[in-house]
Amino acid sequence: MRLAGPESSVTAEPRARKYKCGLPQPCPEEHLAFRMVSGAANVIGPKICLEDKMLMSSVKDNVGRGLNIALVNGVSGELIEARAFDMWAGDVNDLLKFIRPLHEGTLVFVASYDDPATKMNEETRKLFSELGSRTAKELAFRDSWVFVGAKGVQNKSPFEQHVKNSKHTNKYEGWPEALEMEGCIPRRSTAS
Repeated sequence: MRLAGPESSVTAEPRARKYKCGLPQPCPEEHLAFRMVSGAANVIGPKICLEDKMLMSSVKDNVGRGLNIALVNGVSGELIEARAFDMWAGDVNDLLKFIRPLHEGTLVFVASYDDPATKMNEETRKLFSELGSRTAKELAFRDSWVFVGAKGVQNKSPFEQHVKNSKHTNKYEGWPEALEMEGCIPRRSTAS
């Protein structure tokens, strides 16, 4: 009698291969892989991963209530700067000073946490719209929002999700569900 060893067993399910930032498939050449998760209520902080590098997370201790924004060079994929802006008790001018001077082709990754909108003013909403956001103009108290845009973008970004804060549909008491988004962003060419 011959016992079947593990090498002859085919009942084990093969584990799904994960690619950069945990994506289920690799990005095409000249694309940047990303995954973002908005904060969950006021408990779990957001995460922004690009090309297998965690740009912002609770573990890195660089996230906070409001808007968590990572600026990335659209050609090289290198992080320029990452900061959190408190949109409940903070000063919106700090956010404006951060996003007004962006260079053409700078990628802007945004993940909300707790409240993304209370301190937003018309200029802030307009700047995010110019970066490709469809929903920045309607963001409200405690909405969940993830967005990737770019300075100089011609169209609206395909990388945006928004869930309104609604007591009828909220997943957590007082907050909508966390949002998760992943994808592949084409690198900017240096010629543009």
